[in-house]
Amino acid sequence: MTKLTTTPFDAAKFIRTADDVLDTLNDALESGDAAYVASTLGVIARSEGMSKLASATGMNRQALYTALSECGNPTLDTLLKVLAALGVRLKAEGVSAAA
Repeated sequence: MTKLTTTPFDAAKFIRTADDVLDTLNDALESGDAAYVASTLGVIARSEGMSKLASATGMNRQALYTALSECGNPTLDTLLKVLAALGVRLKAEGVSAAA
């Protein structure tokens, strides 16, 4: 019997374009799950380079890793800094009330 070898999946390796960033982030935002949004931002940040993002936001890498993890809870200030560094802008959109 052959031994099965597996490697951990890293979504950051598959986020390569601005459209990938937007699609991934929109999916997380639509979930309404804050932990999923924070974690997804962490994946996107890693795809861009955490050191580069830390420099662009004026924050240290460890603080970003902590805030943008599944257990993280980034402040609005952190969220806005990270999104700006990623070249992403939040936009409010009205939703219809359920019938």
